[in-house]
Amino acid sequence: MSPLIETQEIGAIRCIRLARPPVNALDADLCRALIATLETAFSDGVHGVVLAGSPKIFSGGLDVPYLMSLGDDRRAVLECWQAFFGVARLLAGSRVPVVAALTGHAPAGGCVLALCCDYRVMARSVDPAKPFAIGLNETQVGLVVPEGIQRLMRRVIGDHRAERLMVAGDMISAEQAHAIGLVDELTDVDDVIPRAVAWLEALLKLPRQPMLATRGLSRQAVVDALSPDVVRLETFVDAWWEPETQTALRALIAKLKK
Repeated sequence: MSPLIETQEIGAIRCIRLARPPVNALDADLCRALIATLETAFSDGVHGVVLAGSPKIFSGGLDVPYLMSLGDDRRAVLECWQAFFGVARLLAGSRVPVVAALTGHAPAGGCVLALCCDYRVMARSVDPAKPFAIGLNETQVGLVVPEGIQRLMRRVIGDHRAERLMVAGDMISAEQAHAIGLVDELTDVDDVIPRAVAWLEALLKLPRQPMLATRGLSRQAVVDALSPDVVRLETFVDAWWEPETQTALRALIAKLKK
């Protein structure tokens, strides 16, 4: 097992926890480790998966400092994004239900992975003045939200609300996310994984084949949204070196260092 991933067996359910401090930033290694761990879980015949993060953070999204360190190496940048979308497609096309256990903040790529799951349980912060946040904040760091990811957000919260949030790059609190249906359930941090497991256990009590077949039909739009011809990853990566984008990304890195 990769040191970047921790797993726990809970009956027929496997809990897969991201373990790359401090914020579970998604670099190529973590994405590939997650792909391998998910594929192993599926081949082992688990009946459900819980995808979790660390206390106070689910995932900070793509590892921007790592990506920027690659400079003009287009191939390396493309490979990192391919690994990320590999995780997203694996979650979207999973033949068993997957719950996102959002143990804290879930910006950008963290939000994308959550949108690929069947159900989302998010933690409420113990400090109301510092709520946990979720959202697609790509425009704030100079990136375009690809069409495929936009489809995922629109599917969950509706066209107009998704447009408003994505165009502005807004991050919203866990409470707001629950109110608009971006997350399905809100609970205390320590209860996020138990609630995710409880939802899966209830689902798994249903007649298995009819449930899985209905689920597959219902989630076809998720799979279709992440098809290569919709995401157009090559075009997205080409825009990585646009002057405005690079300026915004450098500003983000400077902010992260403070």
